[in-house]
Amino acid sequence: MKTTDSMLTKITEKLHHSGFKLTPQREATIKIVLEKETEHMSAEEIYLAVKRKNSDIGLATVYRTLEILTDIEVVNKISFDDGLARYDLKKEGDKHFHHHLLCLKCGGIEEIAEDLLELVEQDVEKRFDFQIKDHRLTFHGICKNCQ
Repeated sequence: MKTTDSMLTKITEKLHHSGFKLTPQREATIKIVLEKETEHMSAEEIYLAVKRKNSDIGLATVYRTLEILTDIEVVNKISFDDGLARYDLKKEGDKHFHHHLLCLKCGGIEEIAEDLLELVEQDVEKRFDFQIKDHRLTFHGICKNCQ
């Protein structure tokens, strides 16, 4: 829980630095994102989880909060094959967005923490005179449980 509290403090500071206040609704949304950080939840799923704890919150408020968190680079907004935007907590100190394994049978999503494309990035930057800021990589396949 201590990590969640320290993460909440850092996110609050980032909000304030970007000109936003930590309202009770934003705090409730952030807490769910922190508690369920490995689940890659959609805005609707986050809303339902927040609603269970804080009944006076609207879906639009959760959407706005997630957009703010995306803009200030606290979460990444990602889309997989289901067409839903999902939100993924940005890990502190990560240079790049982490990679994902997406199971085509069960829809499970697993994270790969290591940056597997460092050498590819260097090659692309050199060959195309292109300064890379980030990349996203999702491997589509069948997970161990579904094989």
